[in-house]
Amino acid sequence: MHIEFRHLRTIKAIYENGGLAKAADQLHITQSALSHQIKGLEDQAGVELFVRRSKPMKLSAAGMRLLRLAERILPEIDAMQAEFSGLRDGKSGRLHIAIECHACFEWLFPVLEGFRKLWPDVDVDIKPGLAFDALPALQKEEVDLVVSSDPESLAGVEFTHLFDYAPVFVASAQHPLAQKRFVDAQDFRGQTLITYPVERSRLDIFSQLLIPAKVEPAAIRQVELTAVILLLVASNRGISVLPDWVVREVKYSSDYVTRPLTEKGLTRQLYAATRSDEVSKPYMIDLIRLAKEESAKLQNA
Repeated sequence: MHIEFRHLRTIKAIYENGGLAKAADQLHITQSALSHQIKGLEDQAGVELFVRRSKPMKLSAAGMRLLRLAERILPEIDAMQAEFSGLRDGKSGRLHIAIECHACFEWLFPVLEGFRKLWPDVDVDIKPGLAFDALPALQKEEVDLVVSSDPESLAGVEFTHLFDYAPVFVASAQHPLAQKRFVDAQDFRGQTLITYPVERSRLDIFSQLLIPAKVEPAAIRQVELTAVILLLVASNRGISVLPDWVVREVKYSSDYVTRPLTEKGLTRQLYAATRSDEVSKPYMIDLIRLAKEESAKLQNA
């Protein structure tokens, strides 16, 4: 027996309308075509699906079995069609984000809260991009957007600038280095450096200053939370380097100070990396817009 979705819709329409005429109107076919469809289905089944000469038209026991099948399957088919339509029109989809900037979790959450209200049908997930190679994962469609400060020339990947930030030195107000106008690589010798639990190559202090100068701190202490880093720094348990906007945003206490790294200071950029064929999706455009707006708030705080 070969049952098609149109057969299930036919059974359901006749049951709901109580006759062929109204059912044919609902299905946008002629009454004659509907009668032929029913006869063909009954020939396949080998049983009658309707009680003949009954008004309103009633389903037989076999017809009721087919109706129950229609009631189970058709809602799932309709939901799938609506989902595909949303994907086609850019109203729904998947947005899996990988973050290569450890401090950016605090910045990203307000962005996603605004995004959720605009796009409730988009499935959002966050993956710590520091735990795997996020950009190759983007190319393989394992994630859909990567927040990164290290743009690369990759086929099929587009980098959209979000904002500039300055990595700044942070120390207790009582620390000897707090008296300096700026600090350089040599000042980190003999110091306990407090960092996020991230490999050195992905930390600005190492990639931009210490590794090029071949300077090694006396000790490195890794801490997950920004607030805890600032607590330890304020307690003079070590020094740190954090993005300037992070220090302004957390505002833990007045017991620590910030200083530029090098006399001219360092400037870094943060980017949103997306696949080139998806950057024009409406929800992707909105996410990047919200990210830039939140970034402007942080920089003006």
